[in-house]
Amino acid sequence: MKVCVIGGGASGMMCATMIARKGHSVDLYEKNEKLGKKLYITGKGRCNVTNATVGDEFLKNVINGKKFVMGAITRFNSKDTINFFEDVGIPLKVERGNRVFPESDKSSDIIKGLEKAMRWAGVNVFLNKPVQKVLSNESEITGIVVDGEEKLYDSVIVATGGISYPATGSTGDGYTFAKDLNHTIIEPVPALCAIKINDTECAKFSGLTLKNVKLMAKKIGRFIFESDIGELSFIHYGLSGPLALSCSSFICREDFRYVKLIIDLKPTLSIETLENRIDREIVELKAKSVSSLLEQLMPKVMVSSFAQRIGISLSEKANQLNKENRKKIAKLLKNYEYLPSSLDIFETAIITSGGINLKEINPKYMKSKLYNNLYFIGEVLDIDALTGGYNIQLAFSTAVTCASDFKDIKN
Repeated sequence: MKVCVIGGGASGMMCATMIARKGHSVDLYEKNEKLGKKLYITGKGRCNVTNATVGDEFLKNVINGKKFVMGAITRFNSKDTINFFEDVGIPLKVERGNRVFPESDKSSDIIKGLEKAMRWAGVNVFLNKPVQKVLSNESEITGIVVDGEEKLYDSVIVATGGISYPATGSTGDGYTFAKDLNHTIIEPVPALCAIKINDTECAKFSGLTLKNVKLMAKKIGRFIFESDIGELSFIHYGLSGPLALSCSSFICREDFRYVKLIIDLKPTLSIETLENRIDREIVELKAKSVSSLLEQLMPKVMVSSFAQRIGISLSEKANQLNKENRKKIAKLLKNYEYLPSSLDIFETAIITSGGINLKEINPKYMKSKLYNNLYFIGEVLDIDALTGGYNIQLAFSTAVTCASDFKDIKN
């Protein structure tokens, strides 16, 4: 069987390898001058290639498409990914949060491993070859158009990614192919990215990183995101850092007019405990100012804005604060609110949320329900997960699941 894979990212290279190992003729087309450009920049250049959790623990980190990918994750999990790379001579290591990296800390080694696997399997790789169109008749795919020339194939696999980091070649080509073939697209939006805030306060706090805090998102009285304790950073136009990135993936499809963000600056303490602490601090400070009190409770750069929110004077003596204002301080420490305006742009988003409508794809093989020889794998699908290696694992798992539909003809 002659098979075409469009896209030389994580899912495309893995799928091409697995199908070629079965004895099929596989051609992989990549629009860039080299393979794995997005892989190269992941994990700050170290490539967080998977997460060592499996089963339900892994699925807890999948945000969209959880049910759809259950079978794929069972078929090829993080242990299989680790074994795959070690088999091609790329040793891996597990770090905090079960994140898995190459021992060399070089993302280029992950790409080299995938290239080596394809070479050993006999995949034909064509670089600088953007596919212009996927050809079809009424019931099946017949091939592709590249360099203005029609090329015939028995099956076509679309592994073009989303539209995040478009400089790496992820420019939504797969969505165009899908729409031309009568598939529907769930509107792509940025995810795992910074959250924009229409508030000049963020600019004042820019560069500040809050450690050991919690971030929550609330919509019409209901929490739609509650983080674990972690880090949150301020940038001049909003919030970033691990907690903000995770939050962005939970709110990316919401109407922001009804969403508010809440920072808990003291997540390990109750409001009552905080009130008692404030009382103790005031006794110790004696006749010192409110400013001195607040500096004991938060980073100095936040003090002025914090006081303005409550409506107290920084020059006032701390021991003159009435009970009501002491309660307000404790409450605000637990509920520091912002109103998000939008998410950051695709150019800075780690992943795309949205993509090919999963109702039109058979999860058993990642096969189109409209054409019996068309497949979609990886980020082009409407699946996404949190940071930590989960999204690349989804790319590998959907790729191997797709390859399982091809019979082994080698023997």
